[in-house]
Formats: sequence, C-alpha cells, structure tokens
Amino acid sequence: MRYAQGGGVSDERRQFREEIRMTAAERFAVGEPSSVIAKELRVSVRSVQRWRRAWDKGGPRALRSVGSASPPRLSEAQFTQLERELAKGPVAHGWPDQRWTLSRIKTVIGRRFHKSYTLQGVRKLLIRHGFSCQVPARRAVERDEEKVTGWVKETWPQVEGPRRRSMRGSSSRTSPASR
Repeated sequence: MRYAQGGGVSDERRQFREEIRMTAAERFAVGEPSSVIAKELRVSVRSVQRWRRAWDKGGPRALRSVGSASPPRLSEAQFTQLERELAKGPVAHGWPDQRWTLSRIKTVIGRRFHKSYTLQGVRKLLIRHGFSCQVPARRAVERDEEKVTGWVKETWPQVEGPRRRSMRGSSSRTSPASR
C-alpha cells in the first residue's frame, strides 16, 4: 500500500500489521471462523480469508512481513547531496533561469548519481522529503518591467477585445443575433 505523503508504510506500522496477522494465525490454529477473527481484530473478512490461505500453505512464517516493497534509490546521504545541489540553483547547473522543474531535477539526479527516475518518481521523492510545489515569491531576475508595462497597455487590449457587445444580447439560442 502506498501513501502520497509517506511513500509507503513505516517500519512501526509494518510491525503493527504483522502482529495483527500473527494474532490471526493463533486463532486459525484454534479453528475460529474468519468472520469472528475479522470482527475482533477490526479488519475485513476478505483480508482474514487471504491470510488463512497463506497460513494454510506456509504456516505462520507465510504471514511475516517481508519488509519494504523496494529500497529507495537515493540514500539519505545522497539526498542530502542533492539538496546541496538544488540550493546552488539551476543557473549553476547550466539552465538559463532560476526555476527548478521536475525534469531539471531529474537531469541533476542522473548526472550526479547516475540514477534514472521518472518525473512522478522525482515528485514523490521530493514530497517524501518535505518539498512542495511553490510559486516564486519574487519576480524573475530577467523580468523587464518597462516591456511588461508596454505590453499590458498596448498589446493586451488588442488581444482581449471589447468587453461589451455593440448591440443588445439575447438569451435565446435560436435568435439569429446569437449565431
């Protein structure tokens, strides 16, 4: 099971779930019905039935936790190095502006650690370590206020067009004026 903010189940939670399965295994040995076990352990009957099938095949050992689904590709030490690289800024890594994107971070990870991530993998990695999507608090360094002001005054009114119609509107869809 995966969680958006945590990247998976913690070790404590995994241990807690394993204890529930071991309690169920003790009750399987006694011969209790799945519905009673599910109700008392506060889990679904379907889960208890799945555990019972595994228990029938391999005993209590089959209900043990096998650990994390996959180890993280970047160790904590490597992620600390990545944070230092990100703190240098995109310009230090060869991009023309001061904006980090997922694809740029993916490229830095590939160059620095020789690891391949998908864009969603980079996103999950950053969220797991407390990063979030942000809008810059300041304007871009490259921004030219005079050009922006000129564009807003001259070009935008031509693109936007007039707000009101020159003639009265009609709410009827069959009106020739609305076509």
